[in-house]
Amino acid sequence: MLSLEDLFCRVDDFCCVFEPQWQQQLLADGFRHRCRCRSLRLSEIMTIVIAFHQWRYRDFKTFYTQHVCVYWRSAFPGLVSYQRFVEWMPSVLLPLCVYLRCCFGKHHRISFIDSTSIKVCHNRRINSHKVFAGLAARGKTSVDWFFGFKLHLVVNDQGELLNFSLSAGNLDDRKPVLDLLHRVVGKVFGDKGYVSQPLAEKLLKTLGIHLVTKLRRNMKNRLMSLVDRLLLRKRAIIESVIDQLKNISQIEHSRHRSPVNFLVNLVSGLVAYCHQPKKPSLEFEPALPAAA
Repeated sequence: MLSLEDLFCRVDDFCCVFEPQWQQQLLADGFRHRCRCRSLRLSEIMTIVIAFHQWRYRDFKTFYTQHVCVYWRSAFPGLVSYQRFVEWMPSVLLPLCVYLRCCFGKHHRISFIDSTSIKVCHNRRINSHKVFAGLAARGKTSVDWFFGFKLHLVVNDQGELLNFSLSAGNLDDRKPVLDLLHRVVGKVFGDKGYVSQPLAEKLLKTLGIHLVTKLRRNMKNRLMSLVDRLLLRKRAIIESVIDQLKNISQIEHSRHRSPVNFLVNLVSGLVAYCHQPKKPSLEFEPALPAAA
């Protein structure tokens, strides 16, 4: 886990470059607005939002009121009330998305792709749920049905995040694959949900990517190299990444009261994972030199 000083320095260095360019690109709406400076800078708000996912608190209110306001008041002298801070959180969504892009890992020749459910409420409250009405949808995993979204992830062999996308819970896992892999090279390993001969041929033809998936029970066996078989068994690396995102970074909970703050919580959780010093990774033994 990064220290508070290291995290703030990284975020502040990014904001010093991004914020002036961002302000120049904003379009005016024709009305005059008061330009009052906030007591917290953009980098300070982003730091607090990201740090929440590193300190393993169950909810942000407890983290802000019992940790930030108690132990970090000297580091953030301009702290405001919890309600005011929640009102400011939507303003950091775009900077967080751009900052997350800067935190992505390097593209190696081996990648892993998978999706996971992001529930927004209990199944018993689906009919009465209104926060994500028209956005979330019912979906099905290998375990049960859920109401919410799907988070699609691509990681490399070092557990570093390469790309992500968010979709409704009822979207087929194969539809966002082309957009997710447009900058990936080499081989991509997935589970049975990505089995599709047209998709594999299109990826190989347009992007030069070799998609390797498991076989379903009703499919015939096919020839596969030993290396691909071994790497396909190592697909659990992305399952470990998802487990850490849900159980450590707390990207999934049912207490959201705003779709925008839901996105802020999700993106900041992904950023916190990118800053994690130890990630699930594969260790390849160096090849032995050929005998003379």
